[in-house]
Amino acid sequence: MSGAQQAIVFIVFLGVLVTVHELGHFLAAKWAGVKVVKFSVGFGPRIFGIKRGETEYQVAWVPLGGYVKMHGDYPGEEHDLDDPERHRGLYAAPWWKRAVIMSAGPAFNLIFPVFAYFFALLGETTYLTPRVGNVAADMPAAIAGIKPGDVITRVNGVEIVRFEEISEAIAGVDSAIPITVKRGDQELVFQLNPVMTVDESNPVEKTRKGMLGITAQASAPVVGVPAGSVAAQAGLETFDRIVSINGEPVGDEVQLLRVLEKLSGPLTLEVVRLENKLMAGLAYTLPKTLTVTLEKQPGEGHAALGAEPADLYVAWVVPGSPAEKAGLQRGDRFVSVNDAPVKSYFLFDIKLRSHEDRPFKLTWQSGAEQKSATIARAPEISYDELKNERKTLILGTARFFSLVADPAPAETRTVFVGPKDALVMALKEVPKAIRLIGVVLVKLFTGGVPLDAVGGPIAVFQVATKSAEAGLDTYLMNMALVSVNLGLVNLLPIPIFDGFALLAAFWEGIRRRPIPIRVREYANMFGLVVIAMLLVLVFKNDITKLFR
Repeated sequence: MSGAQQAIVFIVFLGVLVTVHELGHFLAAKWAGVKVVKFSVGFGPRIFGIKRGETEYQVAWVPLGGYVKMHGDYPGEEHDLDDPERHRGLYAAPWWKRAVIMSAGPAFNLIFPVFAYFFALLGETTYLTPRVGNVAADMPAAIAGIKPGDVITRVNGVEIVRFEEISEAIAGVDSAIPITVKRGDQELVFQLNPVMTVDESNPVEKTRKGMLGITAQASAPVVGVPAGSVAAQAGLETFDRIVSINGEPVGDEVQLLRVLEKLSGPLTLEVVRLENKLMAGLAYTLPKTLTVTLEKQPGEGHAALGAEPADLYVAWVVPGSPAEKAGLQRGDRFVSVNDAPVKSYFLFDIKLRSHEDRPFKLTWQSGAEQKSATIARAPEISYDELKNERKTLILGTARFFSLVADPAPAETRTVFVGPKDALVMALKEVPKAIRLIGVVLVKLFTGGVPLDAVGGPIAVFQVATKSAEAGLDTYLMNMALVSVNLGLVNLLPIPIFDGFALLAAFWEGIRRRPIPIRVREYANMFGLVVIAMLLVLVFKNDITKLFR
């Protein structure tokens, strides 16, 4: 995207939000009978404008805001006997009409996202179907009997169409619930009790959510091989990736399960093993294909091979991390947390989250030896696409991801979202956005969110341009979030913001007299200082992030 295109994208992004805000004040003032002298999008000198009736409409050079100039908008002007239109001034209007005028701007910013989300969601959309790709061992879904390939159709009485709706249906649920699945031509009902865990993906607040231990994406059929097992004796090694069994291709763990269900006796496995090579001082990884033969063992999936899934095996240890300091190495397998056994990485991760940054006892298998250590996750600083700092707790180990013949993508479906469904979805999204921005604002004042997270015009420019590059839907959704931000910030009772004028109107309604002019003047001076300090802060943050 060229510089000119970026400038246009930014001006449209901010211009729409400013126009929406000022349009709210304008329409409310017209409704209240208050004379509107000027409607301006932007500050500073006028680029162009036109006068219609008693109002001048203009676009100004500085696109960082706007204003609606109303007649008699300074306290006391309503008593000017020399003004024949003093009765149409802002302060000549009853307090409750002024309250409507002041709240209309922020209200329009909170209503506009409904339209933005509506047009973003309208039309074709692709989503993950509720087909189960992977089932983690020892988690509620596995315990109940749900298998890879099952299609979840109903959760706790709620019909499921998209995979993401499963987590929404079990949000906050910590008791047994019915889950209906379709398996071939059968319809089965299971009773599951979700495991509650802390959602660490949200940098704004930590929330508790239920987990069943399923994913839409099937895992690659990579094996973990315990020392002395049948798989080890046959020549399999941890992180070997199964390609075929008895000539039948195995693309993922779902296919592994189905292929092994119909086979018996000796099994001939074609596997790919990644081997580290060193040539002329250069290290590289080379895939090698091998054939391994073994007798089918009792059990399903990996167990039928005398092996297990590789998700609990350490593929890589971060240098200097808590894991390295404790002595963990590649190929080690997690066994327990505080002596409570873990049988899948899902469960292991849940136990880590429950300890946050507190120490815990970790036990792991290293070859034939079992080791233990007291360990605690350490904070790691990372930066998102907009250079905002994020602090996450890490143990310092990485799981194995197949570099050869990854499984097929999770099953998706493309549908057309009509106006009715788009509106329903938009009305659901806006309250979520309002709550999210509201939580951020509260935490800014309480210290839960650092001040360096606050962004200014440069941050908005980055949001606008990056979202435009991602597509119109993303552009509209980010515009909706910034609109909510603008609306809620303007409701803060800080002088010069709409929130203070709204507070003054309610004060007059309750006390039956306006706030004294001297108090208002001091408040405005205080407000100017606050705004100046805020501008310095946001520009400092923006510039700091540019050089990160």
